Amino acid sequence: MFEALTRLFGKAEAQLDPSDPRLAVAALLVHLAGVDGSMKEEERKAIRGALMDHNDLDETNVDQLIKEAAARDAEAVDFYKFTSGLTQLEMQDRVEIIRMMWSVVFADSKNHELEDNMVWRVAELIGVSSRDRIVLRNQMRGKAAAETSDQ
Repeated sequence: MFEALTRLFGKAEAQLDPSDPRLAVAALLVHLAGVDGSMKEEERKAIRGALMDHNDLDETNVDQLIKEAAARDAEAVDFYKFTSGLTQLEMQDRVEIIRMMWSVVFADSKNHELEDNMVWRVAELIGVSSRDRIVLRNQMRGKAAAETSDQ
């Protein structure tokens, strides 16, 4: 699955194409991390980790991607700008995007209602079923709880 995302998104280039799915996903993750009023350090790390892992990016390229994503998010008036192109992806890739979103939500071991609502809305917009969204939420919540109890 991760190889498919890497092939789909490819390596980062010096200049990001505005229609690049990596940019759309990064913008959604950046918005999600701040939707509850503040972006916590754990959420920043989760975004960087998700983008680096799933797009095979190095630190320089992921920082560039996040910077561009934050700028695009600040200009956006809704999620359509980001989600419209993502509907063309394979279902497996769209489900992976929702999993990445839940990893950001639970990075700080909390699930704010605004975060939950945003993941629900994005899942609906990109065609991920309610069942898949809920299964992923429960998996990521369990993973976060296990990591917290291990510390």
